[in-house]
Amino acid sequence: MLPKTYYVDSCIWLNFFKKEGDINNGVPYWKLAENFFEKIIFSEDNIIYSGFILKEIKYNLNNNELFKEKQAFIQEEPKFKFVKVVEEDYAFGRKLEYEFNFEISFFDCMHIAISKRLRCILVTRDRLLIKKAKKFVSVNKPEELFS
Repeated sequence: MLPKTYYVDSCIWLNFFKKEGDINNGVPYWKLAENFFEKIIFSEDNIIYSGFILKEIKYNLNNNELFKEKQAFIQEEPKFKFVKVVEEDYAFGRKLEYEFNFEISFFDCMHIAISKRLRCILVTRDRLLIKKAKKFVSVNKPEELFS
């Protein structure tokens, strides 16, 4: 089986880092994210991330020291690979922004653009992003990928 590459949206990273989810509602989101990351780390597959992901994580954690700790975790794991955004991504992201009539953020449009260019699976829990991205890329929630 060929290795797969996943582009993980910041909502999944934040589920994991912030331990989000309620055990009373089933398996918490953070645990689903943790299971997904573990399966990637112990497989031939990889995760890619961009500066857009890091910016969203930093903004949402709202704690510079905590962000530095989480950033180090991401950067030090060999299965997590940083990708640079190219002009083609920006152009396609802006095109999507207009096509979607600004219903999703420019950052989400960029996640689609990067996933499309690199032919990877977009991993998110954002329902609207899933709905919009399906037209362009393969998109799944983490728990749907390794059931």
